[in-house]
Amino acid sequence: MTVKVLIPTPLQKFTSGQATIDCEAADVGQLIEALEASCPGIKARLCDEEGKPRRFLNFYVNEEDIRFLEGTDTTLSAGDEVSIVPAVAGG
Repeated sequence: MTVKVLIPTPLQKFTSGQATIDCEAADVGQLIEALEASCPGIKARLCDEEGKPRRFLNFYVNEEDIRFLEGTDTTLSAGDEVSIVPAVAGG
């Protein structure tokens, strides 16, 4: 299934400046692997040493936070949009 991935500006150095990338993946875990295959080095910025999404990054599938879905096992369908959003904190 082809899904559209929205890449935040700090990670666009891995995507040759592209803000969106189309990837083939059945779930978010496969999507991360597909991103690494086409954009070497990006996985280390997305995942911790255990391969889990980093705490300061949020992944959304069609505006739904994967933490409230199935995590990296969240199923993707053709045409889905996955957003990678750095967490923002402040006061």
